[in-house]
Amino acid sequence: MAKTPGHGPLAGVRVVELAGIGPGPFAAMLLGDLGADVVRVDRPGGAGLAVNPLYDVTNRNKRSVIVDLKSPKGPDTVLDLVERADVLIEGYRPGVAERLGVGPETCHARNPGLVYGRMTGWGQQGPLAPRAGHDIAYIALTGTLGMIGTPGTPPMAPANLLGDYAGGSLYLVVGVLAALHHARATGAGQVVDAAIVDGTAHLSAMIHGMLAAGGWQDRRAANLLDGGCPFYGTYETADGQYVAVGALEQQFYDEFVDLLGIKGRAPARKDTAAWGELRETVAARFKTRTRDEWTAVFEGSDACVAPVLSLCEAPHHPHLAARGTFTDFGGITQPAPAPRFSATHTSVRGGPAQPGADTTDVAHDWGIPGLLEDASSQDVSPEGTSPEGAHAKGAPAKDAPPKDFSLRHTD
Repeated sequence: MAKTPGHGPLAGVRVVELAGIGPGPFAAMLLGDLGADVVRVDRPGGAGLAVNPLYDVTNRNKRSVIVDLKSPKGPDTVLDLVERADVLIEGYRPGVAERLGVGPETCHARNPGLVYGRMTGWGQQGPLAPRAGHDIAYIALTGTLGMIGTPGTPPMAPANLLGDYAGGSLYLVVGVLAALHHARATGAGQVVDAAIVDGTAHLSAMIHGMLAAGGWQDRRAANLLDGGCPFYGTYETADGQYVAVGALEQQFYDEFVDLLGIKGRAPARKDTAAWGELRETVAARFKTRTRDEWTAVFEGSDACVAPVLSLCEAPHHPHLAARGTFTDFGGITQPAPAPRFSATHTSVRGGPAQPGADTTDVAHDWGIPGLLEDASSQDVSPEGTSPEGAHAKGAPAKDAPPKDFSLRHTD
């Protein structure tokens, strides 16, 4: 699928992404969404994640070339890209990029102004730095996983949004943009060490302040914002669906209990000893109507009540539809780029980059004819498919076995 030049606030910025899984690709996608020209360097054979590359939207707004970093010419080809880039992103275990010949020192020798972004779970230093891991282990160590769930039950994994993407990708992007600002002003690049444990811990800054002040108990579902409060949580409705309540402030709480039909229980807001009974009352009321019926009751109010929607329902909500929070591109419904910009608009310009599909274009646009030679030597066509049994621009064969989910921090 053809890709148009970036036209967001990062238009003109060149990014090299050494292919991986999870937070690194998502960070590179964010930069691509913002208009950067992102070239993903895929390895022969794929990234090792059992996801059809045709549907991996974290590779949208990118272009792909295939380079075997373990081949004699591979590192030099990547360094040719680095020489012309502003940013590099990699997510290997500490020391792997160096062993492959594309570590920070080598890259900065070719391009002193390069921002070298490193995405790991444990960080570049520390006792656990060389160990493998995934999101759930990283957030477990920071104390944030232990905050999520109900008393007497195991902590609940919040998908991989809290660690990989909030504590990982977003912090890497913030660091890369800050370092890029510095590089533009001074000409000096630097290494950005983005560790999921650091970012996730940083997300809990307010909670640590409340803990120090005695306003937070270090146990699950015992606090104002973790489900311990009866007017900040979720409730089941008559149809087995759920609504979310966040009526924290007095004026919102008053409207909430009024519309819920329990106005006589309003004083219990300040009486924590009565919160258990209040919760039972609220739960019983919500069980009398369906989710959509309660949504209609609270429509247009400031009671801070919302329906809990599924992933498939969310794009059709009137507010999200009006804002264009989701978009359809290439037959895939997906979140639109965020945030919004008044002058430098962003958009989905291209679908998921297929491995090697853009080699010819990148070789021309970046002035690296060696990319074509490297692709030829690896028996990979410039369109990204092996001459034997080409499958729809990088899509796996229907009978291909799932690949091992083992790339991150395992090289």
